[in-house]
Amino acid sequence: MPDDAPTADARSDRERDPQLVFWSSLESLCGQAFEGRVTESVPPDPSFEAVTLVMHVRSCDLAEIRIPFHVGEDRSRTWVITPTSVGLRLKHDHRHEDGSEDEVTQYGGDTRGQGASMAQDFLADALTASLVPEAATNVWTVEVRPGEVFAYALRREGTDRRFRVEFDLAQPVDSPPPPWGG
Repeated sequence: MPDDAPTADARSDRERDPQLVFWSSLESLCGQAFEGRVTESVPPDPSFEAVTLVMHVRSCDLAEIRIPFHVGEDRSRTWVITPTSVGLRLKHDHRHEDGSEDEVTQYGGDTRGQGASMAQDFLADALTASLVPEAATNVWTVEVRPGEVFAYALRREGTDRRFRVEFDLAQPVDSPPPPWGG
């Protein structure tokens, strides 16, 4: 066996680590796009109604997975997931049509603990609290059930604020144009 080949113990550890399994599930979607629908929105957000919602797992490498989220013709949003020394981080990269950063961008948070192999919770960080004070208690959840659903959800602890969009992983769609700035 080559010196750099993973041992059975190392493979077993990767298969048991929920964040590594989650990351691998995201990587398996790389290059694919999926249409979705809002399944929860409290309060209702009309900007997500009567438009096509598409997420595209556009790029994946060891340091970052970028997932643009298109809302109709609006290509301003990209979810960025990165590993940290203690878990995973979710950031929201918001851009204007000319590619410049929006005033409110790079907000998000980090996991605490290992989470689950099919879902990870990201708790709002200090940057989020400074950019959008009411979002200081946000918890974002990204869920991947291979072959079934990719879900992005938001809940604001201590309030009724909820948002969830689900994408059908059984039905890939054509890749959309690149996100703004990307």
